[in-house]
Amino acid sequence: MNSTTNAPVPAKLIPNLGLKGRNTLGLDAMADLAYEINSPAQIPAVISQITEKNLPWRVLGGGSNVILPTTLPGATLLMNITDQVIESADPDATLISVGGGVGWHEFVIWTLEHDLPGLENLALIPGTVGAAPIQNIGAYGVEIAEYIDHVEAFDAKAHAFVTLSKDECKFAYRDSYFKQNPQRFIVTKVVFRIPKAWEARVHYADLAKQFANNPYPSAEEIFLAVCKVRTHKLPDPKRIGNAGSFFQNPVIPNEQFETLLKKYPALVSYPDAPGKRKVAAGWLIDQCGFKGQRMGNVGVYENQALVLVNHGGGTAKDILGLAKCIQDKVREKFGVGLDIEPNIL
Repeated sequence: MNSTTNAPVPAKLIPNLGLKGRNTLGLDAMADLAYEINSPAQIPAVISQITEKNLPWRVLGGGSNVILPTTLPGATLLMNITDQVIESADPDATLISVGGGVGWHEFVIWTLEHDLPGLENLALIPGTVGAAPIQNIGAYGVEIAEYIDHVEAFDAKAHAFVTLSKDECKFAYRDSYFKQNPQRFIVTKVVFRIPKAWEARVHYADLAKQFANNPYPSAEEIFLAVCKVRTHKLPDPKRIGNAGSFFQNPVIPNEQFETLLKKYPALVSYPDAPGKRKVAAGWLIDQCGFKGQRMGNVGVYENQALVLVNHGGGTAKDILGLAKCIQDKVREKFGVGLDIEPNIL
């Protein structure tokens, strides 16, 4: 448990704060009460105030993995903790302590600038470091869980700071102990363990194509390749609102996969746990004819069926309505359910 000897500067309270610029879908939303959290020491007092008033609350980082309603009642905690430091290094690995409010992509760049490769496959994923372990973000064969040593957080249930080891975080595909216990933990710091031993990981098709003639790419080359691929597939939120990949890739039993493969030989899939296969959600959606389609103010991105976009003026109701149409059609055609990846507030 962490402790603070000096009384912290109270968190700044902002009533009726517009959040359109704080969520990548660009949804018009307003927080009744917003608290700017610049230090972990500010959190206990804020949670006490919220609890005393019996207010609903949530944490908002980069807003890249959320679907916001028009009004957010109660309290919204804006995560602005940005400390970042190399804690220690030994012959095997380097430990890096990173505040929950640090931008994820900016952190990946920082690791490469400091000759600490390993996270390059996770380049250009939007959001903050604090949100990353909650979702156990992953891309191109790498998950953040592989590089986490421990996570520090405020436990609102126990009203105390806690440290959770990698095992205690219970990481799984796009899942964690934090995600399984919503409204409980506020991630303040993530401590990464970056091994000194490094090897290129380019087995995913998109990267394998990029390095067909370069069997030994550097971490920097992989970083640039990932940015190139993601920029093509995912629109810039500053240009058109989106939350990145909107659906999780479903994991199905091998028997169901073999049945689908006989009917759809081009079905895109990846190995998963024994007896299971991960199917590309984007491929399923594309086969249902949704890519590039528009429904009012929202639609499906023309370059990647896995991405839902807000063309301007869209609401959470619009986005979720389109998502349900997609889920229903995919289930009808393939017998496979799609789970929404962003958090619905």
